[in-house]
Amino acid sequence: MESNSKMALAGMEESLHSALATLHQLHCSVSSFTLPSQLLVLERLNELVKDLNLMQSSSNQCNLEIPVEVIRFIDEGKNPDEFTKDLLNHCIQRNQATKGKVDAFKALRKHILEEVEEAFPEETETYRMLRTASALESRRSAAQPIPGLSNGDARVKPEHTG
Repeated sequence: MESNSKMALAGMEESLHSALATLHQLHCSVSSFTLPSQLLVLERLNELVKDLNLMQSSSNQCNLEIPVEVIRFIDEGKNPDEFTKDLLNHCIQRNQATKGKVDAFKALRKHILEEVEEAFPEETETYRMLRTASALESRRSAAQPIPGLSNGDARVKPEHTG
């Protein structure tokens, strides 16, 4: 299936290059147009129409989804690689912000646990033992393979699905 898609994409790319070459030739013919060159201009126009038809038929076999933002970026005359770079930088910034929040919650948890331990030392010790036992049980059940999920996918509990 993927090889068909790659072949269709290669065909689409080839027809795009051909249409661009024909368009360039047509531009040259039109820019130096004289009455005797009219036949040449018409031939190149017909060739362009054929190339565009081939491109359209090739596009029906390609299954590509291009984000609208990328199209807008290109329409503004910008390089799509810059869009990818900007998107990656944005993801890195969001990742760093999320990591900061996670670290802040870990510090808050640690601080609350210390405060609770001062006020309720016995209950805190019981909590820690229960938490350790629960973590061991989770690790043990996670280490056991689930029949039917040989690829490592996790099973989602019904109450957690939409």
